[in-house]
Amino acid sequence: MTTTVGTGAARPRLIRTLNEQLLLEEMRGNGPVSRTELATASGLSKPTVGLALASLERDELVEHAGRRAGGRGRSASLYEIRKDAGFVLGLDVGREFVRGAVADLGGTVRVRESRPARSSSGVARVRELASLADELLRDAAVERDGTLLHTVVGSPGVVEPDGRTLRLAPNLPGWERPGVLRELRSLLGDETTIENDVDAAAVAERDHGHGRDVATFAFVSVGTGIGMGLVLDGKLHRGAHGAAGEIAFLPFSGGPLESAASGAAVVKAAREAGARPRSARNVFAAAAAGDERAREVVAGEATVVAHALASIVAVVDPELIVLGGGIGRAPGFADEVTSQLARISPVVPDVRPSALGDDAVVDGCLAVGGDELWDRVLSSRVA
Repeated sequence: MTTTVGTGAARPRLIRTLNEQLLLEEMRGNGPVSRTELATASGLSKPTVGLALASLERDELVEHAGRRAGGRGRSASLYEIRKDAGFVLGLDVGREFVRGAVADLGGTVRVRESRPARSSSGVARVRELASLADELLRDAAVERDGTLLHTVVGSPGVVEPDGRTLRLAPNLPGWERPGVLRELRSLLGDETTIENDVDAAAVAERDHGHGRDVATFAFVSVGTGIGMGLVLDGKLHRGAHGAAGEIAFLPFSGGPLESAASGAAVVKAAREAGARPRSARNVFAAAAAGDERAREVVAGEATVVAHALASIVAVVDPELIVLGGGIGRAPGFADEVTSQLARISPVVPDVRPSALGDDAVVDGCLAVGGDELWDRVLSSRVA
């Protein structure tokens, strides 16, 4: 026996849903707009726009934003996305710092915080991150229950396909242990996404930094370790297994690239040269002050990074390479790398230090979370 499903009532409801989604998309990222402007941009009639706006107002996704004065005739009523209809919590977990921020549905950052990391084990680090999250949400006056909330954690490594564990995160002891992600989601909520930290920084660079001007670029972070985020035709490229950009594991002089291109490698090279620096930052400061041994160490680091970039250029041929991380953003380092790259690569793209600073990963998490939260808003119209 065949059952026929009636579509008479469903079709108008679907049309209303599509109209509301269309208006939400038109309003996203824009300031207050009038019904007339929405009708022109969407191609819908003014009465249809009015009905859709009324529905969105009832569901507290859109709000009245005053009137536009000036011109002839009656002033126009203005509407905008209700920013407090949803929030994104972005967190960056590193070996030395934990950072975070909360942004609303309109993309405005409500609060930021950064603090030194104090935990040495995976479980303790999870609780430290959860404590920071609680403080951020409290300061932003965001309630976990009853508020549309999405959390994105920027972390070294790659999430396994089953979503239960991380791998390739050796710089965070205990972070790859089974149960860490489960505990993280238990404390932060089910709507929690784990994003590779360098990929997140690449998204931030695409949306807010030098990447806005190009379609294809590589974001290479050099600091505690080395990693890459790759944007192709404006979209983040993750790879078949989520491991695109894990250049730390490229073979280099008998070992992984990270053993030669990282803060620890810089300190080791300086000590082998007879200096006694406490950190890579000390080495770069000494080089800037004219210390010849430190200059040679920095030049050696630039050569290693240039060889890594030459491999990227040969495979991807990006328009731009952005250097992030404490070493990548060091004054003059991008110029030194460019000079070394010109000696070994037939093509030399523009190489620039990141313009975003220490909050690049958090800002990328907010961008990723904003897109995911927005998808939830749109899909909610179907329910």
